[in-house]
Amino acid sequence: MKSKSRNGDMAEHYAITWLWDNGYEVFKNAGCTGVVDLIAMDKDGNTTKIDVKSDTWSAIMKKKVHKNSRSREQIDMNVQVVSYNPDTRKLRFIKHRK
Repeated sequence: MKSKSRNGDMAEHYAITWLWDNGYEVFKNAGCTGVVDLIAMDKDGNTTKIDVKSDTWSAIMKKKVHKNSRSREQIDMNVQVVSYNPDTRKLRFIKHRK
């Protein structure tokens, strides 16, 4: 069984290569904390702040809570979540409510 931090590392590395495959340049947070994991820049120079999350569900509090939600700070900064499924190794941008 992989540790939680190892799963997070894998998610970020898969996200980087997935973003490259989709035409982005990718810049990684040099620290291990913060509201942004990656910054992706498209061919036109537009940037997207990204937080990578594993696509899992939690039974905490006996209800399903999706872990792909953003913090208030991330919402204010327009950080986008990229969801990583550790079983399939697939990634996708989460569509956030406005």
